[in-house]
Amino acid sequence: MTIRKYGLLTIIIYVICYFAPALFPTITSALWATIVFYLGGALLLAWLYHISQTTLTFESKPKPWKTIIIWGVAGIFLAIFVQNIASQIEVSVLGEASSSQNTNTILSFIKSNYLFILAVSVGGPILEEFVFRRALIGLLETKIPLWFAVIVSSLVFAIIHDDGHILLYTALGLVFSMLYIKTGRIWTSIISHVGMNTLVVVVSLFMT
Repeated sequence: MTIRKYGLLTIIIYVICYFAPALFPTITSALWATIVFYLGGALLLAWLYHISQTTLTFESKPKPWKTIIIWGVAGIFLAIFVQNIASQIEVSVLGEASSSQNTNTILSFIKSNYLFILAVSVGGPILEEFVFRRALIGLLETKIPLWFAVIVSSLVFAIIHDDGHILLYTALGLVFSMLYIKTGRIWTSIISHVGMNTLVVVVSLFMT
């Protein structure tokens, strides 16, 4: 499978998983649909990644699994640190609100159906890493320099969240991209992204 075919197929699957729950008539059914589509989509993209046999330029010499796990776990705290710095800049310099409507909405959904935490803490991050890091960077790096592809994919990652916190999500995108490129395996950024989302959601639930 070519990188182009793999990337486009990955994006199509993501778009279906992202928008399909909106077709369900009630909030309850939409929440269940989100859980199913996000987790199912994550498994499907993991399978597609496994069978695609595509290798990006920086994946040719991947680090061993021990290194991936170490960087993946360290990346959780690095991402949270960068998130806090970016949030402070948004508030103090850009004058944006410190609260995130996206996070508040997610927390309210979790309180309605606690299994929804699997969608936002596991399924969602896995989908996003395969799409915005591997597929998008893979497609872009054939046309533009890798560093520029990373910036573009991080900006798209921020815009898709539609939360107004462009700097914050762009910074997170850059962190996850760095972890991915440094180790040559997408699983590094997946570990960090899943871990960060899970930690943030759990702490937020205990604080509300």
